Amino acid sequence: MKDTERLHRLGQISALLRARKLQRLQGAAQARQVSLNRLAALDAPMPAPDLPSIAAEEVALRYAVWVDQRRREINLTLARQTAEWHVALQEAAEAFGRDQVVQSLAE
Repeated sequence: MKDTERLHRLGQISALLRARKLQRLQGAAQARQVSLNRLAALDAPMPAPDLPSIAAEEVALRYAVWVDQRRREINLTLARQTAEWHVALQEAAEAFGRDQVVQSLAE
């Protein structure tokens, strides 16, 4: 096998790896964005209940507790997703760099 054929095959492999890493990065970014959107949705004000004032205050308090619990859960998920996104970003950057080197060698 000639060196040019090897470089051509290596170029194909590096392009596939780059595409795979970019796809993983995109998936991580989308998952992270879903969590960010869910977190932002919790900031929306609660609709005013049509109840007597004491009952309305109790509902508002329970809703606030529920929102705090959901925010904690989402923040934990978001922290994990952000770490995964950073790893995927680094891996995609490395794959892109390798692919660029192989492509320049093939030329």
